[in-house]
Amino acid sequence: MTIDTGTLGFGSGERAIYSSNPWSSRGRMYPEPGSLTRSEFQRDRDRIVHTTAFRRLKHKTQVFISPDGDHYRTRLTHTIEVAQIARALARALKVDEDLAEGVALVHDFGHTPFGHTGEDALDEMLKPYGGFDHNAQSLRIVTKLERRYAEFDGLNLTWESLEGLVKHNGPLISPTGEGLRGPVPQPILDYTQLHDLELASFASLEAQLAAISDDIAYNTHDIDDGLRSGLLTFDMLEEVPFLSGLMAEVRAKYPNLERSRFAYEVTRRQITHMVEDVIAVAQANLKTLTPQSAADIRAADHVVATFSAEMAETDRQIKKLLFSRIYRHPEIMRIRAGAAKIVSDLFQAYMDDPTLMHSHFWVEQISGLSEAARARHVGDYLAGMTDTYAIRAHGELFDQTPDLR
Repeated sequence: MTIDTGTLGFGSGERAIYSSNPWSSRGRMYPEPGSLTRSEFQRDRDRIVHTTAFRRLKHKTQVFISPDGDHYRTRLTHTIEVAQIARALARALKVDEDLAEGVALVHDFGHTPFGHTGEDALDEMLKPYGGFDHNAQSLRIVTKLERRYAEFDGLNLTWESLEGLVKHNGPLISPTGEGLRGPVPQPILDYTQLHDLELASFASLEAQLAAISDDIAYNTHDIDDGLRSGLLTFDMLEEVPFLSGLMAEVRAKYPNLERSRFAYEVTRRQITHMVEDVIAVAQANLKTLTPQSAADIRAADHVVATFSAEMAETDRQIKKLLFSRIYRHPEIMRIRAGAAKIVSDLFQAYMDDPTLMHSHFWVEQISGLSEAARARHVGDYLAGMTDTYAIRAHGELFDQTPDLR
């Protein structure tokens, strides 16, 4: 598809009519006076950046466990890359950059140590008590578990930021109330009873841009990290016609380029093509939809910010390549098994003896709780751990800790 360059925003400050407007936000759970110097969405973004949860992302796994090397992505560097892409897309489409960036920065708060492996293990441990979902955990962190302010738990983010966090991947329920991707996690249902996030509608365009930026970022950086690790080769990338074409383009322009520069020239083109594809599709969808407000974006019956059919097929091919060559590689699977054991062992140990949790707050809070509430409390504690802390905690409690190198 072709981008309409005449409608792009390049920092002029012009805001599209369908943009979320921080000056007419639906507000916060606990009313607060406005800021003299920042919009409501700027304040949300700043609160997110200053959290303990944000700092912990630097020692949480993206794909490769952090001891593997200093140059592999972590949850933090991944999050920063997502935020950069989201902000660029928001600027191009003239919507609120701060809201798009804020949703991108908070979207992975709920991830456990050891990436999706840790999430799967914790979900298995918590199955009798409602399971575990990293998106719901992100909501718990920003509405309950961060304890920084005198007048409330959590961050007291605006409705729009919370909506974006919960619904950036689309509606959670149908108009008649059925879960669209399985049962809606209980923490989300509980919060929505207090502060209705309208689970049957799409989120703002800003949140949609954060979601597609996540796909663009990890598709690209997992290729980069895979090449660095040796699990991927340039020959393997030839399996995807899109990537094969990019490599041919780089070889033609720079025939004797060193390996590391060659990889970067390919991945930077990958990001550019994907970003431009999303902009063109969003422009076409907006032209058809003709939204007159952010509410019209939410009321649409389809996502506005997405890939074209051709790029969606490329996205599918890249994910297939990454799953077969990296995520399911025998060495990665060995490490994943060890990581899952660490999480499962710690959960059982803390359930058996909550005093083993190294925090007076966590131990005191668990007194008198039902078994289900205690399990959720232990889950909160475990989910907040970094990889390094979980490995150390396991080493203190058990004679043998799996080697994740």
